Amino acid sequence: MSIQNRPIPSIQQVQSEHLGSTKVKRTNNIPTSSFGSIFQQKLQEKETIKFSKHANMRLDSRNIRLTDEQITKIQKGISKAEEKGIKESLVLIDNIALVVNIENKTVVTALDQQETKDYVFTNIDGAVVL
Repeated sequence: MSIQNRPIPSIQQVQSEHLGSTKVKRTNNIPTSSFGSIFQQKLQEKETIKFSKHANMRLDSRNIRLTDEQITKIQKGISKAEEKGIKESLVLIDNIALVVNIENKTVVTALDQQETKDYVFTNIDGAVVL
């Protein structure tokens, strides 16, 4: 193709003129990943439950240990609450009460059965019983 009787170079010709015949070398050591793998990683991070500093302190001080099975149940409960549009939820599981920020998937605080008697939960807009 030509414009005003001057040939138009192809992209390859322009690249070879500017870069020469040598290949461009990477100057950083950042590993390359496909879009799909990065997307899957971000989805998994989004599904992971986080625990606030306060919740971790409460779990430790109250000697509450969550099993992998309980964590999976809590994740399912968070998904159900999310489907219903709940923003802050009380999640009850195996005699443990958790207040969870659904949008951030973050456990805010935790109580065991002994502490929940005569206890009032505030700042929640839903509850999930597992």
